Amino acid sequence: AVFPGATEVIRLDGMRVEYPDGFGLARASNTTPVIVLRFEADDEAGLERIKAEFRRVLLSAKPDAKLPF
Repeated sequence: AVFPGATEVIRLDGMRVEYPDGFGLARASNTTPVIVLRFEADDEAGLERIKAEFRRVLLSAKPDAKLPF
C-alpha cells in the first residue's frame, strides 16, 4: 500500500505508518479475531488526514468493509 507523505512504513507485527506529525497502526489482535487500529497526531487535522489514508487503503482492499472510524 502507498501512503503519500509517510516518512516510514514498518511492517513488523502489522503495519505502522509514520508521518512527521503522527502515525497510524493496523495489526491483528492477540486476543480476539479483529484488526486493531490506532491513530495519533499532533492535531485534529493531522489525525483526520491519517485516518483518511488508512480508510482509503483498507477500502481499496475490501470495498464493503464496515470501518469503525
